[in-house]
Amino acid sequence: MKVKKVMGILLALAVSVMALGGCGAQETAEPATLRVGALTGPTAMGMVKLMEDAESGETATNTYEFTLKGSPDEISPLLVKGELDVAAVPANLAAVLSQKTDVQVLAVNTLGVLYIVENGNTVQSVEDLKGKIIYASGKGATPEFGLRYILEENGIYPDTDVQIQWKSEHAECVAALALDPEGIAMLPQPFVTTAQTQNPDIRVALDLTEEWDKLQEGSENPSSMITGVVVARTEFVEAHKDAVDLFLEQYKASVDYVNVNTADAAALIEKYDILKAAVAEKALPYCNIVCITGDEMQDALSGYLNVLYEQNPDAVGGTLPADDFYYHG
Repeated sequence: MKVKKVMGILLALAVSVMALGGCGAQETAEPATLRVGALTGPTAMGMVKLMEDAESGETATNTYEFTLKGSPDEISPLLVKGELDVAAVPANLAAVLSQKTDVQVLAVNTLGVLYIVENGNTVQSVEDLKGKIIYASGKGATPEFGLRYILEENGIYPDTDVQIQWKSEHAECVAALALDPEGIAMLPQPFVTTAQTQNPDIRVALDLTEEWDKLQEGSENPSSMITGVVVARTEFVEAHKDAVDLFLEQYKASVDYVNVNTADAAALIEKYDILKAAVAEKALPYCNIVCITGDEMQDALSGYLNVLYEQNPDAVGGTLPADDFYYHG
């Protein structure tokens, strides 16, 4: 009897081990390659540790192919055509894309980074922008709609009271500012720091995130300015959920590394031809690079998109995205 009892216990243990082994095998993520696009600014800066880890083969079952571009116009078509699986894009563009193709937003990756800068000392408030020429880029994306909202809410009509000269890239605004001694520009970090490196007399006149927050004071559900988000094609998310979740873990770790290890991150930023290390190190503390996911991401982004929608429905593609636009893992 004792022998039979022992054999029964051993058999039960063997079955348990096999069951556990099978469960573990099912939970092991399948290898996947993620084609990731980002812009040569804060969105790519937050990814540099992940880029280095991917290059050295330290990203577990995920492998990555990174594409860096200077303008959202170069990134979004690649996503729509299925040539990218994941992309960092302006926040409002994510909503517009969701009307054209099936995408989900995975994370907020950049909060407010827009500033009004000038060579002189003429702009002390938003009202002082009236009658000015402003060099800017980001037409049809977050920078334009954020600027329009702030101007209009301060009683300035963007199409008549100011002259906005739109450039295709932020770097062109820096160049225009260098040629115009009385120039005023709307620039995001790190391009503010780039401009100040070229001309130490350039000063930050207005922090547009602060101006946005002033306008939101007293609102029932105050929103924050959001510059960029990370989106993915829904088809890819559904086929490779484990890989997407692993990407979010690794991306958050990269963002945390970049925000804590400024000097080392700046060296990586130069390594990947995003920005010179000296400029990147100065700019990083002002770039508001984050990785906000889940309910917090949905609350922040939906509030921001709602403000844009109330100002101009076209800013978000005509309608606000449904709940399934927001990825919750």
